[in-house]
Amino acid sequence: MSSPAPAVPPRFGVNYTPRRGWFHAWLDLDPDEIGEDLAAIASLGADHVRIFPLWPLLQPNRTRIRPRGLADVRTVVDVAARVGLDVVVDALQGHLSSFDFVPSWLTSWHRRNMFTDQEVVASTAALVRALGAALAGAGNLIGLSVGNEVNQFSASNHPDPDPLTVAEAAEWTATMLGAARESLPAGLHSVANYDAAWFLDDHAFTPDQSAALGDMTVVHSWIFDGTGQRYGGRSFETAHRGEYYLELARGFSPTPERPLWLQEFGAPQTVLDEADIPWFVTETIGNALDAPQLWGVTWWCSHDVSRDLADSPPLEHTLGLFDEHGRIKPAGEAFRDAIARGRETPTPAARGLSIDWPVGPEPLLRRSAAAPGGAVFEAWMAAAKAGERPTIRVVREAVELAGGDTRTGGAAATRHVG
Repeated sequence: MSSPAPAVPPRFGVNYTPRRGWFHAWLDLDPDEIGEDLAAIASLGADHVRIFPLWPLLQPNRTRIRPRGLADVRTVVDVAARVGLDVVVDALQGHLSSFDFVPSWLTSWHRRNMFTDQEVVASTAALVRALGAALAGAGNLIGLSVGNEVNQFSASNHPDPDPLTVAEAAEWTATMLGAARESLPAGLHSVANYDAAWFLDDHAFTPDQSAALGDMTVVHSWIFDGTGQRYGGRSFETAHRGEYYLELARGFSPTPERPLWLQEFGAPQTVLDEADIPWFVTETIGNALDAPQLWGVTWWCSHDVSRDLADSPPLEHTLGLFDEHGRIKPAGEAFRDAIARGRETPTPAARGLSIDWPVGPEPLLRRSAAAPGGAVFEAWMAAAKAGERPTIRVVREAVELAGGDTRTGGAAATRHVG
């Protein structure tokens, strides 16, 4: 049986992408323009934003952290406070919407492994500490998030990976979170891994790390991961993709009360028709709210990337709740309405059917079983279609199971997936 839901209602937020200049806005920050963008986000009923200062601008040299860069981050946090928004600051960028923002002292002639080179790790941790110190005392600061999908730099499918072991990935993550805790003891700190950590069999950043390190478990749910392509844009699987991911993450939780954060989800027109986007917004949020322990949902993203900027994948020009001129889109209207409904949604009851996933004791478990088309994904979706409100139970012991075996345990059935 699932554990009880949290006592506090979920948060609703937006990943902030400045409408003028995109993330290049950090080069010549205009607080008035930022304030206009954030006021528009607040008008939707959102209560928080996640912001992304660029790593090369904050730390252009391994031993140089720019005070002006840190002050700019604090300025944005303070502007958000004036319009009633709390803020999560991503500490390392890292990777954003197909572009890498890695300092020059890690590339080309100065190529080093960002995760295992001890001088690099020490300098990166120093940046996290300095960022936390600059934000100390900000009453609207929720906490720091360690990077934005920084784990993608280690993935086997990356064009120039920084390889590391599972132990090294855990050590790096713990070091960065420790630096955040040192400078912001009361913050709510997390690690923002992309879904290779959950679905790529050989990936050194593991589900156990995401579920145990930091103060909450973060997931980024994108339906272009094969869900939309395999099942269709307006499919049951697409509508329940975020909910499934939250239940998968909860299956790895070391404690029943650990919060879950749907930190990124969006409506890519590579797999969705434009007319179906309001439906997707409504369904994804409504279904996610049925997941116990949900801390919050945060949409990607606030504003479309301007078409004046070159070389972004076409979908990046369409993901916003507002267009590049600041006009609200149907997605924004649907998000606003979903927030209003969500604040009236009752606390979810305990989940029903438990899909048992025997993973064994090894950290590099066969994660592809949980990816779209995998046995765990298919079993969960089948149970959800049958109205079971399923969850996932990760079984550490090696278990020999016949395919499709089902039994009843307590008040909920348990289906084993090998």
